[in-house]
Amino acid sequence: MKRSHRFKRSIKPKKSLHIKLTNSNNEQDITATTSMTLSSSIKPSSSLIRANSNLKPQYPISSSSSLISFEKSTILSQDFFQIDALDLAPRLLGKFLRRDDVVLQITEVEAYRPNDSACHGRFGVTPRTAPVFGPGGHAYVYLCYGLHTMLNIVADKEGVGAAVLIRSCAPVCGLETIQLRRGQKTEKPVLLAGPGKIGQALGITTDWSSHPLYTPGGLEVLDGPEPEKILIGPRVGIAYASPEHVNALWRFAVADSPWISAPKNTLGPPP
Repeated sequence: MKRSHRFKRSIKPKKSLHIKLTNSNNEQDITATTSMTLSSSIKPSSSLIRANSNLKPQYPISSSSSLISFEKSTILSQDFFQIDALDLAPRLLGKFLRRDDVVLQITEVEAYRPNDSACHGRFGVTPRTAPVFGPGGHAYVYLCYGLHTMLNIVADKEGVGAAVLIRSCAPVCGLETIQLRRGQKTEKPVLLAGPGKIGQALGITTDWSSHPLYTPGGLEVLDGPEPEKILIGPRVGIAYASPEHVNALWRFAVADSPWISAPKNTLGPPP
């Protein structure tokens, strides 16, 4: 697989941004007003974001901030997801997950591929794993230890058996709803740093498996700014897999973002 061009990006220091999401009478627009702290390693796209000093954040996180307005954010097409999971995973960083009033920005992911001893596809097609073998762009949701709802985005073509696990996100909209679902009233990264926390914050269950993420309504993946620099490392919690797959650098995170799960010391710049 060719990956020579994937990580050639520079880094900028952190800064705080307040986000206001506005409605343009388009069902694909984000509709709500909120604020959050972002790393400046996620570079805003000029087509999505414009400065507006008149916007007032709903709940300021930081006193020194610039204000940004999201006028539109497009739902990603199914074609976006129908590529190798190892290519899709870093491309999902900076994109947005939306369900109802909650919008999260993806900050950390893991790739799971065919013939991967850590992938659920290794069990073949079962009632639980069938969504993994569906076409890219659908959700695959499963319970970990019978407790934690884990959201994966199916990758590649139908029948391949690959997905990307969403490990961590940053809150963009619906903080109060997120806190209520999580049972934790905090604005710190502990709120969303971990895959089970993402499913809980979105309020999804295993019933969402096979849900198309590229159609309006329900759970959607929206386009978002591309990180300027990312970190890579081995995946977490797969000691049962073969050494080749335990050591594979298939975990990706936005560099300098505080919204990253543990362990952080296994992440580093791409070689």
